Order: sequence, then structure tokens, then C-alpha cells
Amino acid sequence: MERLNFEQFKADIHHTLITKLDLEKLSTVQTGKARQAVANLVNEIIADRKVPLTAQEREKMQSDLLDEVFGLGPLEALLRDPKVSDILVNQKNVVFVERGGKLQKADIAFRDERHLLQIIDRIVSKVGRRVDESSPMVDARLPDGSRVNAIIPPLALDGPAVSIRRFGTGPLSANALVELKSASPQMLELLSAAVRARISILISGGTGAGKTTFLNMLSQYIPQNQRVITIEDAAELQLPLQNLVRLETRPPNVEGQGAIRQRQLLINCLRMRPDRIIVGEVRGEEAFDMLQAMNTGHEGSLTTIHANTPRDALSRLESMVAMSNMNFPERTVRQQIASAITIVVQCSRLSDGTRKVMNVAEITGMDENIIGMHDIFTFVRKGIGPDGKVLGTFRPTGIRPKFLERLRVAGVHLPSELFETSMEVS
Repeated sequence: MERLNFEQFKADIHHTLITKLDLEKLSTVQTGKARQAVANLVNEIIADRKVPLTAQEREKMQSDLLDEVFGLGPLEALLRDPKVSDILVNQKNVVFVERGGKLQKADIAFRDERHLLQIIDRIVSKVGRRVDESSPMVDARLPDGSRVNAIIPPLALDGPAVSIRRFGTGPLSANALVELKSASPQMLELLSAAVRARISILISGGTGAGKTTFLNMLSQYIPQNQRVITIEDAAELQLPLQNLVRLETRPPNVEGQGAIRQRQLLINCLRMRPDRIIVGEVRGEEAFDMLQAMNTGHEGSLTTIHANTPRDALSRLESMVAMSNMNFPERTVRQQIASAITIVVQCSRLSDGTRKVMNVAEITGMDENIIGMHDIFTFVRKGIGPDGKVLGTFRPTGIRPKFLERLRVAGVHLPSELFETSMEVS
């Protein structure tokens, strides 16, 4: 059967299926039994139509219709693929996915814009959000923690668009990052020691550079007896901690009221007796309160920021503090940053789709009116291989960090050869 005819026949079967199903009653039945009941009904409808289908077509028809009833329609096949890290719906019939860091067109399509809108509504309604002409943009998340952004007409000129940032079933371990050549063992040994010793870390990088993945990994080194509070715009952190409270911002309601911003959550969480605060991504006026918290007894806090270099990250942080309208002198803001944050980790997604830690830098304090900073580890690029892969090595700069004394006082000892330039890793 031709694809066009197959899709039309499937749409007809779906319409008949919906008229025969009691969806309210179906929701009270166990998922396995409900799926079997719907599968049997699909087979009955196909048999009644007497349309010749191959076994493969019949199986695909049944699978697609089950996804329509119980899941997210055409998106379900992509969500089941563990290699897919991003799903980008540009239009009803234009869908791209990212596999292994590379974008490629997916062989799926929605029946029409109304079909795509139904799937969007199904996603956002599960987390108490809504999307319509009066509120045409929405952030939501899937049950597995994947982040969803949807935008619809009149803002999206070619029809509804959906972006899904997927996350794994659990945080990656340090060993996994080493195997993927995303970081060197020496980098991770230093950073894990810094987390245990309650040294505050800022993770910087562009979109899709792996900042959240790296933050999840570092959180595994937080002692279980410490109380941690996370603050996020859309909950995506997967922290393996027992004493954990997760907070999430809230968008405004239909009347434009009731929004709860990250800054409000951060101020409130200071009353919740946290040992550490983790801000999923600092992006605005909450930067000032975060620095204040790091400077007043919440050492070892972690956050991420969008920036292309460690120095750019500090400049952006400075600009965000200015958004709080506190009117501090420039030098005072820089002193706050220098005393609050000790390590800046720069993550990047390279041209071959791989994600790597490009720099581990230490903030050493104020040098006259400028924040002092130097690299401890770097990734040095050497070119592009015949397979298109970026070639390079992880290399210590030979500089011993000034915070080694803080590690020693915390009972964490690192071998001196960790920082020697002979410890180069390809």
C-alpha cells in the first residue's frame, strides 16, 4: 500500500477507533490490559474494512494507533530510540532528530496541524500548563524528564513547532565521560575532590554542550548527609541524593499573574536550611542572590551558565547581577564573584558532535580591578581526522591550584603529579 493511502487509511481507522472507545473507562484499566483491548479492537476494525494489508503493514498500523491512543503519536517511535538526543518538529511534516551529535531528517509526519496541536496539548496538560492563541509559547517536560518547548501560531508562521531535549535514564558516571573522551581522568579527579570539599563550581557552555549532564555527574560526589535544594526553570536535573528538595518556577496564568521566578525561589530556599544550592541555570536577576548565598555559608553550590569561554561566563554573571538593580560598583560585583566561585568548567560541543570539557579554570581573586583566573586543565585541538573527528589532547597547564590547601583541610589529598604536563591524555 502506498504511503499516502496507508496514512489516509490509518486516519480513518483512528477516527473509527475513537468513536468506539470509552476513553474515560479505559483510563481506569491497567495499561497492559488496556493496550491489548485496543489492539484487538484495531484488528476487528481492519478486518471489517476488508482492505488487504501485509503482516508488516498491519503490525505498523496497530503500533501507530496504540501510540496515538496511549502516547504522543508519531513522536513515540523517536522517544523509544535511546540514540536520539533531540527531537525538533519544524512543521507538521518536517521533523529532525539528533543522533550522535548530528542532525538528520526523520521519516515521520503528523496528519495535519490539528494533529500536531493535539499532541502538544497532551504534553503540556500533564504538567498543568496550557498553550493557545493567548499563550502561544510553553515550556513543559515529559515523564522521563525530557524538556519540551512548543510555540504555535500566530508566533510560529509555518505552523506549530516543538523542540524536545532528551535526557538519559540516569546521570552518567565519571567513568562513562572518560570512555566517551569528554573529559580526562585527571580533570574529574580534581573536580570530584572539589565537590567533596565544598568548593563552588560554575559550569559554562553553549546550548547542547552538556552542561546539565556534567552537573548531574558532579552531584554524585555530594555526601548523602547534606541537604541539597535545586532550583530550575524546567526540572531536568537527576540527582542521586536522599536529602533533596526540588523547586521549579511557575509561568504566569491566563491573566498574566502568579508567575514565580528563580529569584523568588532562591530567596525562599535560604529559609529551608540548605547545605548546598544547585541552580539549574543562572540566567537573570537571581545571580546576585546566588552569589550572596555562596558567600554566606552555602559553599559547594553548583550552577550552569550560557557562555563561550570562562572569561565570558564571568562577564555574563556580572551583567546578570546588574539586572537585579542593586547599583553596586563594578569592583564590588567582581569581588563578590571572585569570592563566591572558585572553579569554572567550560563545556563545548565540537564540529563532530562530540561534547568535551575544554577548560577547567581557577578564579584566584582580584588583580587590581580584574578577576584573576588561570587554566588548570585544557583540551588542545590538533586538527580534524579523516573520519571528520576532532583530534586533540587533554593537557594540564602545570599550574597547581591555590585551593589545594582547602582540599587538604577538608581531608582530600591529591597527588602532585596530577598537575604535571607529562600527564597528557589523548
